[in-house]
Amino acid sequence: MSNKNIENLPWVEKYRPENLEEVHGQDDIVNTVRRFVETGKLPHLLFYGPPGTGKTSTIVALAKEIYGPNFRNMVLELNASDDRGIDVVRNQIKSFASTRQIFTSASSPQFKLIILDEADAMTSAAQNSLRRIIEKYTKNCRFCILANYSHKLNPALISRCTRFRFHPIDEESIRSRINNVIVREKVDIAPDALNALLHLSQGDMRRSLNVLQACKAATGNRDEVIDIDMIYNCIGAPHPQDIEACLNSILKDDWTTAYLTLNKYKTLNGLALVDLITGFIEILQNYELNPKNRIHYLKGLSDVEYGISKGGNDKIQSSAIIGIIKQAMEYEAGGVGGIASK
Repeated sequence: MSNKNIENLPWVEKYRPENLEEVHGQDDIVNTVRRFVETGKLPHLLFYGPPGTGKTSTIVALAKEIYGPNFRNMVLELNASDDRGIDVVRNQIKSFASTRQIFTSASSPQFKLIILDEADAMTSAAQNSLRRIIEKYTKNCRFCILANYSHKLNPALISRCTRFRFHPIDEESIRSRINNVIVREKVDIAPDALNALLHLSQGDMRRSLNVLQACKAATGNRDEVIDIDMIYNCIGAPHPQDIEACLNSILKDDWTTAYLTLNKYKTLNGLALVDLITGFIEILQNYELNPKNRIHYLKGLSDVEYGISKGGNDKIQSSAIIGIIKQAMEYEAGGVGGIASK
């Protein structure tokens, strides 16, 4: 690929790890998989976990280390959310798995690799058909199944693979990768904005890179520093100051004032009620509350969030949030537990 094409790539692709050394935040998994390769006993693999945690990057980097320049001939990569039917299993996968690769040296692995991305979107019939193919053609190839949710996969399919759960990447690992990108792309970002980016990415490396690139594009060629407001505006998350203002009003003002304040911030700043609930919970976690009162407001807010997800009226749900938090704090001030008081 030419330098011009590389420069035009999204940063998530431009800075995708080329080898296992560049995979950040999943050290235990990387070390285990590397040991499999070194001993020549690579099993079928199942990588599952949240988006942006390095599942695809890890297996692609592993394939490049195993096969080198012959990578494209030895690997079949399918996105199972598109190619999800039984015909793909019977035709593409079976034809690739049933043939041996003749262009291999004695030192290189004799098996090919099939990567099924987003396999939890495959139909039940396709998963059942895949079970037998995995068993039958183990001599010729190895399978790596990637999924966000393991419970959506057939248990018989899971049992044929060695499972690895990819956890959300810790902030320091994301910071290490992001700092490298900042230097190479000459991004000017304020320290508090970088901290906010790491916090809001919630362990998703892809999300942090996309947001950083969007903010860089927004500044253009101007000598403008990416600040914390730009990060929050790009992600669409409520600013901590807005959340604190709403919560303070709920805690200190009467019901009508609290409702008007909440409604004003939602309207002026375009805040989603679900995001406000998440912000309230993060702040209230630091309060010293009676355990029963904590259970009371968490259960109440979870019911409100469920109601919003089912299309509940926004005004009613806003009123419910105010009532739940006020009631929990009144119980706390009275020295009684929310559950026991009912």
